[in-house]
Amino acid sequence: MTKRSSIREGRNEGFFSRVYDVTRLVPYGRITSYGAIARYLGTAGSARMVGWALNSSHCNPEFIPAHRVVNRNGMLTGKHHFGNSTTMQQLLENEGFSVVDDRVVDFTEKFWDPMTEL
Repeated sequence: MTKRSSIREGRNEGFFSRVYDVTRLVPYGRITSYGAIARYLGTAGSARMVGWALNSSHCNPEFIPAHRVVNRNGMLTGKHHFGNSTTMQQLLENEGFSVVDDRVVDFTEKFWDPMTEL
């Protein structure tokens, strides 16, 4: 059993931990959505729960690249959970993303889908 399949199947882990494990796998310079993570975990209707998990990720002692997770349209809907309203955008821009009006430009080209990538 690989680490990735154990994440998906939820072996010995809670939902938030599984969200964090998938989020850690999002490559630098790529972006995903709350819904894509939820679908990968087998909980397609729980995109909001993924968002709640990521809103709490700053409490985790390990780095969780929550800034790489946006809504299904590329909008920075979680930006207010990063200390101020520009931190999420700045983190994305540091990775080469362009963000205009709180939306990632070329979202579909940079989209990382755990269902096909893992």
